[in-house]
Amino acid sequence: MDKLLDVKDLKVSFNTFSGEVQAVRGVSFDVNKGETLAIVGESGSGKSVTTKALMQLLPKPQGFIKDGQILLEGEDIVQKSEKEMQKLRGQDISMIFQDPMTSLNPTMKVGTQIMEPLIKHQKMSRAKAKERAIELLELVGIPDASTRITQYPHQFSGGMRQRVVIAIALACDPKLLIADEPTTALDVTIQAQILELMKDIQRKTESSIIFITHDLGVVANVADRVAVMYAGKIVEIGTADEIFYNPKHPYTWGLLGSMPTLDNDGYDLIAIPGSPPDMTDPPKGDAFAPRNEYALKIDEELEPPLFKVSDTHYAATWLLHEDAPKIEPPESVKRRMQGIANTGTAPGVAKDGEK
Repeated sequence: MDKLLDVKDLKVSFNTFSGEVQAVRGVSFDVNKGETLAIVGESGSGKSVTTKALMQLLPKPQGFIKDGQILLEGEDIVQKSEKEMQKLRGQDISMIFQDPMTSLNPTMKVGTQIMEPLIKHQKMSRAKAKERAIELLELVGIPDASTRITQYPHQFSGGMRQRVVIAIALACDPKLLIADEPTTALDVTIQAQILELMKDIQRKTESSIIFITHDLGVVANVADRVAVMYAGKIVEIGTADEIFYNPKHPYTWGLLGSMPTLDNDGYDLIAIPGSPPDMTDPPKGDAFAPRNEYALKIDEELEPPLFKVSDTHYAATWLLHEDAPKIEPPESVKRRMQGIANTGTAPGVAKDGEK
């Protein structure tokens, strides 16, 4: 597959009164054309900062890219000026933010907000932009689109507002769509509709998607590949099947163990003990070691590299070293993995358990 995005050793920091917060510490990943990559992890793991860095939307001067490359179709966009980035945003890369009410301007009609990027980037006339705005509202499943474009955001429900935000993001047919927890503020039923809508839109537009979430359950049916982040680093990356059925990092085990399924069979959800580290002074060795019941002595001294599990699967844990003791995921995680398979919530698994 052709690479659309290639992020190499990205480091992002924030200057604060307490010192330099090392929010992203050497992250590398790529996204192929037409692929969905999910980035998962707890709040504070660096997911949103990573994607804001991709669009150069870090709050300045506090936030800055310290090092690394962001190659969009082979061109490094880290060095681009704000004026150059304004041409890229909306046209080549678009973002769907978490809360539609803060993304939409309450004083502007919905149609005007959709037309704005079309007029700016596509140089469309107002009449042509209005036609396209109606098409986009129909694409995202809003009925009576020709009437709704004349209404204001407060006249839409939460789910409908999120559909409007998606329509704005899709207006200029971007090559890469970044969805930053786009369903967190919505109820479960609307959540499922929005996820299905994004999958359908991707099939029609062949765009690539980076999906940010703290909820592995949301990822199960949307992602082709999954990157698990902790303390500003990717600790495991692989295909969705590999992450759900053959996880190797204890942090991934913890995320899976805390994820409810329809087939919990009466077992309690397992919480990950402790809290993420203070990123003004990242710990020596493996940042997850203080919360990891399977931590080895070497975890306190040396940071683990990304060990190769397969051609598509890598995990940063000393448990994968050839001299490490062989430790299996806890039973709670195995049951959760089996529950995913039984209920068909993971990729490629039918509800009756047949492939």
